[in-house]
Amino acid sequence: MIEAIWQKLDGRVTFALPLRAILVFAVLFALICAITLVALMSGSFPMSATDALWSLAGNPPSDMAATVVWEFRLPRALAAAMAGALLAGSGAVLQTVTRNALADPSLVGVSQGAGLAVVTVLVIFPDTPIGLRPILAFAGALAVAVLIQAIAMRRTGGATLRFILTGIGVAAFLGAVTQAMLTYGDLDRAMAALSWLAGSVHAAAWSDVQVLSISLGLLIPAMIWAARPLAALRMGPEIATGLGSAVTRDRAALITLSVALAACAVSMVGPLGFVGLIAPHLARRLARCGPGLRLALSLATGAALVAGADLIGRTAFAPVQIPAGLVTAVIGGPVFGWLLLRNATAQR
Repeated sequence: MIEAIWQKLDGRVTFALPLRAILVFAVLFALICAITLVALMSGSFPMSATDALWSLAGNPPSDMAATVVWEFRLPRALAAAMAGALLAGSGAVLQTVTRNALADPSLVGVSQGAGLAVVTVLVIFPDTPIGLRPILAFAGALAVAVLIQAIAMRRTGGATLRFILTGIGVAAFLGAVTQAMLTYGDLDRAMAALSWLAGSVHAAAWSDVQVLSISLGLLIPAMIWAARPLAALRMGPEIATGLGSAVTRDRAALITLSVALAACAVSMVGPLGFVGLIAPHLARRLARCGPGLRLALSLATGAALVAGADLIGRTAFAPVQIPAGLVTAVIGGPVFGWLLLRNATAQR
């Protein structure tokens, strides 16, 4: 592996940065920018790349172009990218702390817990301020995470199969409760909740972008802190204890971080299935690196994945728009099946 080594003049500080990982991150960032530009150009009001860029720079070719870019397309593209980054970070942390390659917020009930909390607000308490959604979603997701961990840790130490089966069972139960609320709730409110549950960002506004930006701003420092305990926990609790890690405390803190990342994304754009599963695996295949850079690569991969899924949903069958959550589910279903088969083969 090619490495760039930086050393202080007095020779006391040395660290290595994998050039491949940094290059991959730069390529992913460029890909996100390119997807965003194409998203600004595409739609019922088509624009050239030059017109879109001039509109971003504050010199739009027309008032209509400025309105389309700044009021509709740009907040939608930004919301999709940031939600994807949050879900990917959640999946990356959850997979490492549980040492479970199949862990994903949408598979183990965390997203469903956040979704049930938000659907309850949309259907029963529609006047609740939008700013309270992340808090309520976090509470619902955290309650589900605690329940799953409490069941999975009994006698088996949180084995992979027990963790997955427990999460699937809890997710199914929460899904049934959610469907009951949608069936017997007010029709207009239920329709709004159904649109949100599809994982669509077509109605994203600057208020959503603001909440997602604040969430990223608050949680990125926590992910930087998480790199060190993740490096220890990925080798197992015994080795982590030998390295001086407080396993119980770090595990609880990291699961809480994973829940917070997923809850903030789900509260704004709805549950986007399989993003937290696919993005970390793609990041690992793109470049080998430590937990810190791997988290950064996972965030960038998730942002590109959801932004691309939203663009495909907008343009593939225009003027009909397919929610980004359906596109990620179509992609993620086969990937999940492949991972199951690969894990089964590896355990033989």
